[in-house]
Amino acid sequence: MKILKYVGLIVLIIIAVPLISALFISRDYGVVEKVIIERPIAEVYEFTKYLKNQDQFSKWALMDPEMEKYYEGEDGTVGFVAGWKSENPDVGHGEQEILAIKEMERIDYELRFIEPFESTDKAYLAYEPLGPNQTEVTWGFEGHMSYPMNVMIPLMNIENMLAEDFQTGLSNLKKVMEK
Repeated sequence: MKILKYVGLIVLIIIAVPLISALFISRDYGVVEKVIIERPIAEVYEFTKYLKNQDQFSKWALMDPEMEKYYEGEDGTVGFVAGWKSENPDVGHGEQEILAIKEMERIDYELRFIEPFESTDKAYLAYEPLGPNQTEVTWGFEGHMSYPMNVMIPLMNIENMLAEDFQTGLSNLKKVMEK
């Protein structure tokens, strides 16, 4: 009977520790990565404003070139939606919508993930000319995980993992633009 009490106590601790920890962990997280591209801002902006062009530089799009894709609206304009569905669990199923465009400055997106988990987050691309033939591109992401799932943010090191993926995408973009 004593062993059963100890086993019960251990199980209770195993369940309680993550739940209590999650109370003290932020539910919001974010990533901001930058790259300098040796091209004029107009050229960089004109290429990246089209969501379909992300197929050439986004790490996730390149992970499964055979994924199913669908589009709604006119690419490069507010309201355009690009959706994807992949059997690769690292790519999953979701869609991205252009929410706002500030010409040559910033494009805001809403990301709606459907599988392997449901989530709605925000992302953006921002542009800053550093010279006549040099542009700094910033790719940002703002995510949210509800309690108690927010305990996964530090456990999986989500911010660093996403930062690496965004930096890979920006490096790919730099290669494409500087060809």
